[in-house]
Amino acid sequence: MILATLRAPLLAAAQLTDPAFLGAVLRSVLWSIIGFALLALGVSAGLHAWLAWAGTWSWAAGLAGFFATSLLSVWLFVPLSTAIASLFIDRIADAVERRHYPHLPQAAPATQWQQIGDATVLGLRVFVLQALAALTTLIPPHVTGVAISWMVASWAVGRGLFVPVAMRRMDRPHALPAYRSVRTQVVLQGALITAASLVPVLNLLAPILGAAAMVHVLHTAVAVPASPGRIAGQAPVV
Repeated sequence: MILATLRAPLLAAAQLTDPAFLGAVLRSVLWSIIGFALLALGVSAGLHAWLAWAGTWSWAAGLAGFFATSLLSVWLFVPLSTAIASLFIDRIADAVERRHYPHLPQAAPATQWQQIGDATVLGLRVFVLQALAALTTLIPPHVTGVAISWMVASWAVGRGLFVPVAMRRMDRPHALPAYRSVRTQVVLQGALITAASLVPVLNLLAPILGAAAMVHVLHTAVAVPASPGRIAGQAPVV
């Protein structure tokens, strides 16, 4: 199980010098900077407006804004990084399949509406679950809340990357059973990506490497559909 879990991210990391990966990483970093910069500006402006009446205490708004932005960044990292990675899934998956799975037939993706619907439903579930998990961190023993938050993040990242990768080659009604058949592997990959998000510099690569790893999980455990929207058969979870 350990070797199977590590195989996908190691293969993804080994392909990091691929031009398709480098381009996706640069764009991902740019979007991350833009996203968190807008978040910081919004929080700071809001607090300054709220404390404007205090005059000389405006410096407190800046300090509070820094801490608020830091907390929000941690809370929003999972949905934001997953959303950014989803912008490059086709690019990354094509590069991985070109190098490691050249025998595959041309991808027959799910409809745009299915992809949008799945992303919307997942986004709402992640938002609610993360909010509840954040509340549990306020209840002693706090380590329990941290563990719950970690599990939620691991599931959210794994599910948020695997199903879009699967829907490149099958429709959503078939992608969801494919996900359930490898749920343990997907969540473990999500845990690794979440851990990587805590390491400076590596956190900028984590979403792209995570998307690439999910391509390997898919093709290792699920037979590729031979025709649009149909799973050719499912192999045992590796």
